[in-house]
Amino acid sequence: MDTNSNGYTLIYATVMVVIVALMLAFVSGALKDKQNANVEIDKKKQILTSLRIDTKGKNIEQLYEKYIVNGLVINTKGEILAKSKEEAFKIDISKELSKNMEARRLPIFVAQIDGKTKYVLSLRGTGLWGPIWGYVSLNDDRNTIYGAYFSHASETPGLGANIADPPFQKQFEGKHILNDRNEFVSLAVMKSGKKAEGKEQVDAISGGTITSKGVEAMLQNCLGQYEKFLQQSITGGNKE
Repeated sequence: MDTNSNGYTLIYATVMVVIVALMLAFVSGALKDKQNANVEIDKKKQILTSLRIDTKGKNIEQLYEKYIVNGLVINTKGEILAKSKEEAFKIDISKELSKNMEARRLPIFVAQIDGKTKYVLSLRGTGLWGPIWGYVSLNDDRNTIYGAYFSHASETPGLGANIADPPFQKQFEGKHILNDRNEFVSLAVMKSGKKAEGKEQVDAISGGTITSKGVEAMLQNCLGQYEKFLQQSITGGNKE
């Protein structure tokens, strides 16, 4: 075959593309299990961080097994569908948010910290440039925030990206999401100096107003799904 012909060039290019595609598919398949394991470890690390547990340099799997003692899957009526931390862990909250309220399966991670029960709830929302997400842990009254973790895909460094920094997240500790009438009101994220009516608040990020409001909306929308479960702490409904 004439190596200078267009036909030879086309065949050569096609063969190379096929070989490279096969190699990439092989590498991707070989690394898939490890990639999935890394994603799971990162998720466990985020859950632990919302519980104010120091994970730096620690074995995440061991910490998770030590502190996360159970898991629940509930619906928006507060009814328990499953008692399994494995089932709770499998749930993708972003997919659940795309369903009708009645069809959603909501994960709850039950932890024991210093002999006290904590509940970790999943969050997913939208910032200025893309998805934001996180976890909020509650004390056993299902009202007082024990800890919070937030992260993002593409918020602006030094501005909206600061939702992932401890100074912003620590503001949520000790705040309440139910009012004195046991009604879910969530939290406001406000500019410093401004006041929210009927709910507790934290300071918004300076220069990151849209992302801050994204966190506020995420808390309202995601924690609101758990309202019946949260109210059971006082009303004496189903217990895990």
